[in-house]
Amino acid sequence: MTKEILLAEPRGFCAGVDRAIEIVERALTKFGAPIYVRHEIVHNTYVVNDLKQKGAIFIEDLDDVPAGATLVFSAHGVSRATHNEAEARGFQIFDATCPLVTKVHVEVAKLHKEGYEFIMIGHKGHPEVEGTMGQLDSGIHLVEDVGDVARVNPSQTEKLAVVTQTTLSVDDAAEIAAAVKARFPMVREPKQQDICYATQNRQDAVKLMSPQVDVVIVVGSPTSSNSNRLREVARKLGTASYMVDSAEELQAEWFDGSLRVGLTAGASAPEILVKAVIDRLKALGAVSVRKMDGIEETVKFPLPKGLRLDNNPQ
Repeated sequence: MTKEILLAEPRGFCAGVDRAIEIVERALTKFGAPIYVRHEIVHNTYVVNDLKQKGAIFIEDLDDVPAGATLVFSAHGVSRATHNEAEARGFQIFDATCPLVTKVHVEVAKLHKEGYEFIMIGHKGHPEVEGTMGQLDSGIHLVEDVGDVARVNPSQTEKLAVVTQTTLSVDDAAEIAAAVKARFPMVREPKQQDICYATQNRQDAVKLMSPQVDVVIVVGSPTSSNSNRLREVARKLGTASYMVDSAEELQAEWFDGSLRVGLTAGASAPEILVKAVIDRLKALGAVSVRKMDGIEETVKFPLPKGLRLDNNPQ
């Protein structure tokens, strides 16, 4: 039944993901395999498997990294303890933490010196949350929903600041932040919201697309926070929505009676997977593809010293 595929714009890789993958690839080129990466460089099965084939070894425990090895920190960031341990062990380190996550880490360190405690809005167990909370030994309180806000018990409320995981639902984070503000009216909020531009842009595109289609397909891995949020955004708008790691996961019955399918991809999902989904949808009967108008992202983040092609030390 499907006649048209509507492509969200923007979709797929963001600048932080581009940078993280390039760091691993350039390290492999410059130093040779293996290159060790703490945690999945980004949360996408295809990307991780591709880098494994090129010689990357993904680890969670620094005990699994041999002496003298080259180590890359994933885009999600790491705790101070992990950073310090890696330095103490003498690894050659390249930090692929997204600069927008690093911005949150810097803000936490700066305000902590001024005596602040923190409320962090995020998902327990997510590596970005663990990395941000691990910037301090104590004084960061995690809230996952509005209900958690009532249970927060900071030691003082005169100096309290809120920070946010960068890949949350914009609407959910705003609701939780409002609850924090209601309970702690003096709370310090970031000058610019912590949710990253790419997360915001992709969610806005899905909000625009969802009412125009019968089904939304999100390309992304189950571990990808921002991909999961895209699926949730569509469902909250009343549109059937499914997330797939690859085209093989598409099920024909999802499209029964649908005339138009919306297609997007999380910030860690490569375009090659989107193209494979388009091919599969065409095999199921789709006859045309139309790209929506949307924001053109021009953000670029510099690579770490030692991996730039021009060898410019600045």
